[in-house]
Amino acid sequence: MKQAVYIFSSGTLARQDNTLCFDGEKGKRFLPVETTGEIHLFGEVNLNVRLLTFLTQQGIPLHVYNYYGYYSGSYMPREHYTSGYLTLQQAQHYNDPERRLRLSAAFVRGALANLIKVLMYYRRRGADVGEQLEALRRQAGEIDGQGTVEQLMAVEGHARETYYTAWDAILGNDDFRFERRSRRPPLNRVNALISFGNSLMYVTCLSEIYRTHLDPRIGFLHSTTFRRYSLNLDVAEVFKPIIVDRTIFTLVNRGVLTAASFREDTEGVILTDRARDAFIRAYDERLKDTLLMPRLKRQVSYRRLIRLDLYKIEKHLLGEEAYTPYIARW
Repeated sequence: MKQAVYIFSSGTLARQDNTLCFDGEKGKRFLPVETTGEIHLFGEVNLNVRLLTFLTQQGIPLHVYNYYGYYSGSYMPREHYTSGYLTLQQAQHYNDPERRLRLSAAFVRGALANLIKVLMYYRRRGADVGEQLEALRRQAGEIDGQGTVEQLMAVEGHARETYYTAWDAILGNDDFRFERRSRRPPLNRVNALISFGNSLMYVTCLSEIYRTHLDPRIGFLHSTTFRRYSLNLDVAEVFKPIIVDRTIFTLVNRGVLTAASFREDTEGVILTDRARDAFIRAYDERLKDTLLMPRLKRQVSYRRLIRLDLYKIEKHLLGEEAYTPYIARW
């Protein structure tokens, strides 16, 4: 199974014979192309056209992050799986208000269902989140009554505001008070974790879309405008609660991340290098975690679940089966 490779230090990434080699502060590290699914660069890494050509041949996306650890951009190899017919279907669904609304509602339905699942999980562990659960269930009941994508976005936004009011009860840590959602820049530790984790989730979804017939530039819930990609933002809404948020809760509640794991900068509150590394390792382990899928009668990783949802979107666009997003079973 191919894995994501994360490079945190500075150095040079190059092709060496028929494999990849990173020459950094700790010497050379070889990255077999057979097991490399994508590469994430967090350090100041030198590379050349020969490397990019090799990544294209091997179908390996490369994602770049800035000094603060936030996503900057990607090198996406030439598409191997694109389908002109499916791209046309994707565009037609976007341009048809009724079909776009139906698919957008599915993303919001999946997102809110997983927000509820997360709160139910922590209520069973003693967190006082009953009030938020009731409110989220009421808000989930409003989805089908919305007539525009903008109204759906408003329902989803209000639901997340409700959901975030439960975080203090789940974390129970004065060093990690939620206060309010702030993005650019994140103004406290919890917001720094959410922004960093969501950035990783968007890139993970982008990498998985690359391995399907879908076009990441055509989203539905998130408008297709001048931004480079939008479909990955749609899919991420479904999976952020059960992957990103659960990772945050685990790291804080187990004491892996503390107040000392953050520092203030001109870009707001950011993770230290060590804390960022710890987060990424935990996030990657979460993606590798498996669970039994009764319909498939086998164990499936969370990363694979994202791909399976993308295949369901393909079937929806082709008129074979309506898209139903993955909802956690725990």
